Amino acid sequence: MLQQRKNQHLLWRAGFGIDSHNLNLLNNIDHKELFSNLEKSNSKNIEYFDVADNSLKGLFMGIGDAVKMEQLVKNGLDNETKKKFRQQSREYIKNLNIKWLDEMVNGQSPMREKMAFFWHGHFACRDINIFFQQKLLQEIRINAIENFGDLLKAVSKSAAMLSFLNNQQNKKQHPNENFAREVMELFTLGRGNYTEHDIKEAARAFTGWGFNVSGEFQFRPFQHDNGSKNFLGKSGNFDGDDILNILLEQKQTAKFITQKIYKFYVNDNIDEEKITWLSNRFYQSNYNIASLMKDIFTSDWFYNEKNIAVKIKSPVELLVGIRKLLPMEIENPEIQLLFERALGQVLFYPPNVAGWPGGTNWIDSSSLMLRLQIPRLFKEDDEFSLSAKTDDDVQMGMREMYKKQMQSTIGNRYKIKTKINWEVYLNQFEQIKRENLLVALKQNILQTPVDSIANATLETNIDSSNRAAFIKSATISLISTPEYQMC
Repeated sequence: MLQQRKNQHLLWRAGFGIDSHNLNLLNNIDHKELFSNLEKSNSKNIEYFDVADNSLKGLFMGIGDAVKMEQLVKNGLDNETKKKFRQQSREYIKNLNIKWLDEMVNGQSPMREKMAFFWHGHFACRDINIFFQQKLLQEIRINAIENFGDLLKAVSKSAAMLSFLNNQQNKKQHPNENFAREVMELFTLGRGNYTEHDIKEAARAFTGWGFNVSGEFQFRPFQHDNGSKNFLGKSGNFDGDDILNILLEQKQTAKFITQKIYKFYVNDNIDEEKITWLSNRFYQSNYNIASLMKDIFTSDWFYNEKNIAVKIKSPVELLVGIRKLLPMEIENPEIQLLFERALGQVLFYPPNVAGWPGGTNWIDSSSLMLRLQIPRLFKEDDEFSLSAKTDDDVQMGMREMYKKQMQSTIGNRYKIKTKINWEVYLNQFEQIKRENLLVALKQNILQTPVDSIANATLETNIDSSNRAAFIKSATISLISTPEYQMC
């Protein structure tokens, strides 16, 4: 197997694909050295994405006004203020989406952002409060490749998750089991590894866990059930932290997390022998995420042919991967959110508590056609059609905005405005002879074998008038193939 193909496999799985500035380096570095470089790039200086302006902060958080804050805590927001906050908050969640996409494309820590992207689906949370979402994303990005126990506790105490899973309403007189159930089913053990009795007892332990109006975790002792609980075979006067610690003591938690990571990073088809080995080491390392990823990415079996080009790129992976390969400026970046919506993955809007199912669920007749069309839309600033959906949360309020700003007079048609920096990309192929260009382009763009697409099939859409035109048109043609959907 070509060293270049191994390196591309690593970059697609550990990150979001190949940066156009580094194409020439992929033949000249060992994949283990490349992984070491990815590890070193995992900066711990994580920028806090603060996209909300001061007027919204003042509206919601009562900055510098202790009296107003106390009133908000006691009485809540009035209906008119709630409506105004939701409208503005939804706008800022769009900005947070775009900000994170840009970080995935241009950031210096691709492995950390990819891992955060995985946890974003694992800890699926749909909350309209921009401040809560910003804080949750920050916790996920900070802890993404650190310790799973710390990540679990940070997410479990976040206002976004406690709100989404109704634990604010979990009180000793009226326990709410939703949060306790999902912590076990989705975050730690997996379905079938606990009983209904365990859910009830865990819910009692989580009573009193909530948050204040500014989104800070708050334990309310008068709402907490101080009675003895029996959970997973242990008895005691447990609180929420005790429950999380008991869950982390279970080897099944390490196995469940390892399985999900394996399916996301390696192959949808589980290899039980590999899972057992990986999960045992993950458990013994006290849930060190970086160690688990190193075990995966430095193993020989990760680079086996059966694990390459077998995963369908998620919509976010597809969009970010194209932008990394072809550096571009997008005049109307909000258009990316329409692509996300049409393809079925809008950041911060998972379809349900289980997150996005992935795999073949990404592809249907309409989404595949749009996937194949997107590269040409980026290149030609062309118009495209999207059918509107009725869920305005998922639309993020964009329907009316686009009717006014970007929509043409013919149906639901939109226009993307981009400028691709072709010079950076073309420079990567300066030393390639003309007769070898198409093979070189295939090797750099596709994870499937070079002969998976016949040259005759591509040449009908290639402009051979000059070298630059050939490279540009061949690149767009390759990115527009079904084979490019795989990584």
